[in-house]
Amino acid sequence: MAAPLDLTDPAVVANPYPAFARARAEAPVQWHEELQLWLAFTHAESNAVLRDRRLGRIWRDREPQSRFESFNLIHRNAILEMEPPEHTRLRRLVSTAFARGHVERLRPWVEQLAGRLVDGLIERSGGSAPVDLLPGMAEQLPVDVIAELLGVPQADRPLLRPWSNAIVKMYEYDRTREREEAAERAADEFVTYLRGLAAERRKQPGDDLVSHLVQVRDAEGDKLTEDELVTTCILLLNAGHEATVNVTGNGTLALLHNPDQLQRLRADRSLLPTAIEELMRYDSPLQLFERTATEDVEIGGITVAAGQKIAALLGAANHDPAVFAEPETLDVGRTDNPHISFGAGVHFCIGAPLARVELQASFGALLDRTSSLVLGGEPVRRPEFVIRGLAQLPVVLTA
Repeated sequence: MAAPLDLTDPAVVANPYPAFARARAEAPVQWHEELQLWLAFTHAESNAVLRDRRLGRIWRDREPQSRFESFNLIHRNAILEMEPPEHTRLRRLVSTAFARGHVERLRPWVEQLAGRLVDGLIERSGGSAPVDLLPGMAEQLPVDVIAELLGVPQADRPLLRPWSNAIVKMYEYDRTREREEAAERAADEFVTYLRGLAAERRKQPGDDLVSHLVQVRDAEGDKLTEDELVTTCILLLNAGHEATVNVTGNGTLALLHNPDQLQRLRADRSLLPTAIEELMRYDSPLQLFERTATEDVEIGGITVAAGQKIAALLGAANHDPAVFAEPETLDVGRTDNPHISFGAGVHFCIGAPLARVELQASFGALLDRTSSLVLGGEPVRRPEFVIRGLAQLPVVLTA
C-alpha cells in the first residue's frame, strides 16, 4: 500500500496542501510505514492529538548518546518534551518570568526595529532592484528581539541564528550524518555560551529574561536547574524565531500571490491582527508535531497502541474544509479562524504573544513604509517538510 504522503517528494515540499486534501478524503488518520507513525489529516483529529493527555511528548535520547550529548541535554530538559507534573512545574516557572511584562515592554522597541529594517530594504531596492526579504528583515527581526529579551550582548547576536538553524535540521526525517554532526556541534556551543551568560547574570542581574529565569522561584520555593534554564533559552530562540521567520516569509509570499488581499490590508489597517492569524493558517510554519501514546488511544477510528507515535499535520488541519470555509482561499478578514499553528492543550506555544507582537510589527512596517511591494524574482523554498519556509524571497519595494 502506498504511503499517504511522501515527505521527500519535491512537489509535496513545494506545496503539500493538494496532497493533504487527497489523503484527508481517504481517511482522517493513516499509517505511514516508512516513518513508523500515524498521521492525522483533519482538524478534529489533529486537535485531539495535541490535547489528549494519553498522548505525550516522550523524549528518548538520540542514539548513540555519546554522539548527541548536547543535543539530548537541550531536549531532555525542554518544556516542549515534558509531560505533567514536570511540565507543569517548569511552565509555571517560565510563565512567572514571562509575566513580568517582558513582551509588552518590548513592543515599541520591536516596532522601531521593524521600521528601520524595512527602511533599509527600501533604500537598497530603490523601487527597482530586487532585495531578499529574508536576511534583510524576516531573519533579522526575531533573532534581535529574542536576543534583546534574553539580554544577549549585541556583539554575540550573529552567533544565534546559525546555531538555531543547525539544531532544527535534526527534526527532519531525511537527515544526513553531516547535518547530525553540525546539530550536535551547534547545541554544544550554544549550551556553553548560555552557561556563561547565566553565570554573568547571577553576579550582575539586569532587567532581562535570563536574569529573571536565574532568580525566579515559585510559591514552593522551587527554581530552575541550570540545565532547565539553558534549555528554556535555546527553546525560546529555536521555536520562537524559526516560526516568526517562516510566517514572515510564507505570509509575504502569500500576499504577493494574492494582490487583492494585500490591497485590502493596505486600505484597512484594522485587519492586521486577523491577517496575521490567517497567514499562519494559510501556510503554517510548522507542519508536523509528534506525540507518543502512553496507553492505547482511539483517534479517528483507529487505535494508536501504547508506545506508537502519532503526528498532527498542522498544515492539513488548518486547511480542513469541515472547519474553514474555502480553506485554499487567503482571506485577511477571516474571523472564524481556529488554526492550530501555535499548537493546543498544555503544549500551546508559550511564546505566542511575542510572535504576534513581532509579526504585527513586521507586516505593519511593510504596509506603512511602502507604497508598492512586488516580487522581484523567483522565490526559493527550503527543501525541508517539517519546518516550512523560504530560503530566498526577492522583492522590490518603493517608499
